[in-house]
Amino acid sequence: MRVFVTGATGYIGTAVVRELIEAGHEVLGLTRSEEGVAILAAAGAEAHRGDLDDLASLKSGASGTDGVIHLAFKHDFANFAASLATDLAAVKTMGAALEGTGKPFITTAHANGEASDKATLALAERGVRASVASLAPSVHGEGDKAFVPMLIRIAREKGVSAYVGDGTNRWPAVHRLDAARLFRLALEHAPAGSRLIGVADEGIPFREIAGVIARHLGVPLASISAGEAAAHFGFLGPIVAADLPRSSRETRELLNWRPTQPSLIADLEQGHYFGT
Repeated sequence: MRVFVTGATGYIGTAVVRELIEAGHEVLGLTRSEEGVAILAAAGAEAHRGDLDDLASLKSGASGTDGVIHLAFKHDFANFAASLATDLAAVKTMGAALEGTGKPFITTAHANGEASDKATLALAERGVRASVASLAPSVHGEGDKAFVPMLIRIAREKGVSAYVGDGTNRWPAVHRLDAARLFRLALEHAPAGSRLIGVADEGIPFREIAGVIARHLGVPLASISAGEAAAHFGFLGPIVAADLPRSSRETRELLNWRPTQPSLIADLEQGHYFGT
């Protein structure tokens, strides 16, 4: 297939592009910069200039390919409602371009992004093989700049690696390369209307994560109260304290998806998160 990928030069997107090309697909990657053009060319993909605000570029990209994987998202936490509105407009635009074709359209679930998810799945009734992939909060691997690096930075700054309460609350995780394979399998095989769960580690006790960070940084491991979480972790406080176990059993059975990359703990133990 010739596949239009938004977010093609991002942390997950670069892995998805490589996965698709290695499986024999062609990739048309959305990018707004010359640097992005160079990244895509080096990967063996074609560049399509535009961004999420350029709905005409999204329409032409979707119309000229055999399927779409939508990974791009504006992470503007200062105006998250606007980010969600932009995503919804992008989903509707690309979805409309695919109506009646039977082509695959895989979007990525985001916090409070139910409108985009609903718009995607509604396309299943309009001749699109649409599905929504919901990834674990921690998508780990080399190049990660999200939750785990933030936790490491906080532990360095505070001089302690903390967890909330007894630390038995659970975090799910998935390696970026396993996530990339999930998107490729969804493109090839997911039935219309599928909700896919991209989780490899279904629930790691947070104390275990904090313990590995403490050991690698040489700082104490300590419990803090729920009331102290916001002051210690900032906006991550509620996430650090949350119990978020998730199962991917149905997704694994549906797509024969078998995560093979290191778990989050094994990935942390490799040292690259700590600059070693």
